[in-house]
Amino acid sequence: MKAQDLASLNAARRSRKAALSVTTLSGNSSFILIEGQPAPPGLVDVVDNAFRSGKSALVEVDGERLFLNVYLPPPRIVVIGAVHISQALAGLSAIAGFDLMVIDPRTAFATPERFTGVDLVADWPEDVLKLRPLDPYSALVAVTHDPKIDDFPLKAALDCGCFYVGALGSRKTHATRVERLRKEGVAQTMIERIAAPIGLDIGASNPPEIAVAILAEIIRAFRTRSVSTLAEGTS
Repeated sequence: MKAQDLASLNAARRSRKAALSVTTLSGNSSFILIEGQPAPPGLVDVVDNAFRSGKSALVEVDGERLFLNVYLPPPRIVVIGAVHISQALAGLSAIAGFDLMVIDPRTAFATPERFTGVDLVADWPEDVLKLRPLDPYSALVAVTHDPKIDDFPLKAALDCGCFYVGALGSRKTHATRVERLRKEGVAQTMIERIAAPIGLDIGASNPPEIAVAILAEIIRAFRTRSVSTLAEGTS
């Protein structure tokens, strides 16, 4: 790999951006694509699929065989609220390959005994997220039912383009939440990105089942997320 390409990959890794190396098998030439950069004509679909799946692949485009090597940032789940759902979600997320962090300023809930081996931070989300900001490879799950704790990270997640934003609560609770976010200047189109009620509708009736529903919705969002690799001049 060329030194310039390696430098591009390392820079993408540091900034938690997805990258892709494309190598032609016939001429052994290669180039790097960073997610968000336009892909060459003819490569848009295969590059989009590679970024969504995270799987490297051998493809043929216009009679030329290419090897696509994908480098995705580790997707992570940031949970606001150290509740029973969070405990179940912590175990499930590890199995599914997601890093997970739980944030809750309520020290009675955010205890190491309840979250053994979990990245747990007993502090206010606005303080934690200054040091460990959200990004497009983050999913935000707000489950405290407390606006003083949930609202700031929800707005932050929408602002930075998290691939998933979900909030626990009934439709009535969410309607009140929507009004608060509007007063904070959040556009309706952004608010509509919030999954509420949270999780796929599987009839979940207890915290572990709700955690399964949330994780399933997160996986679906991650594997169907929008990626921006349109060729120059396309729309």
